[in-house]
Amino acid sequence: MFVELMPLLAGRTVLITVAKVDDKTLRVNVIPALAKADDNPALSTPLTYTGSPEELDAELGKHLAGYVQTHQQTASTLAEAKATLEAAAKAAQEEAKRKAEERKKATQKLPEKGIAATAAEPTSGSSSASPTPAEAAPSYASTGTLGLFPPTTPEPAPTQSKGCRLSE
Repeated sequence: MFVELMPLLAGRTVLITVAKVDDKTLRVNVIPALAKADDNPALSTPLTYTGSPEELDAELGKHLAGYVQTHQQTASTLAEAKATLEAAAKAAQEEAKRKAEERKKATQKLPEKGIAATAAEPTSGSSSASPTPAEAAPSYASTGTLGLFPPTTPEPAPTQSKGCRLSE
């Protein structure tokens, strides 16, 4: 029994309790302590085996060997998962940092392009560089409102103008 416990004892303390259930039955608890405060609680799952003293003598060693093997596999799996998560978190932080640097570079280049484009723009003989009212206002002509109202506004009912008449 203690030979089977040796791999488990390498990294932690193990508490073993034996209790008499009745005249012919004993209960053995093998409880590994957490090696570090931040260990996963799954690594302190106890093994409980109940049986007659003869059954315990014959079977407890095999059950304990399987328990220790499972415990070691669980510890290994948890360590791998933790390492994978830490690597993924580090990669995500580096990616976010890289994107932030790219955005910073892009925002630094935008003002330079805006200044250069304004200075290089030809005036086409006009004294004003500002757009004409027709260019500045969005065109809504396809909606039948002649550009006066946005497309979400319902069209007014047609009315006859009193102030202006077309001559025939």
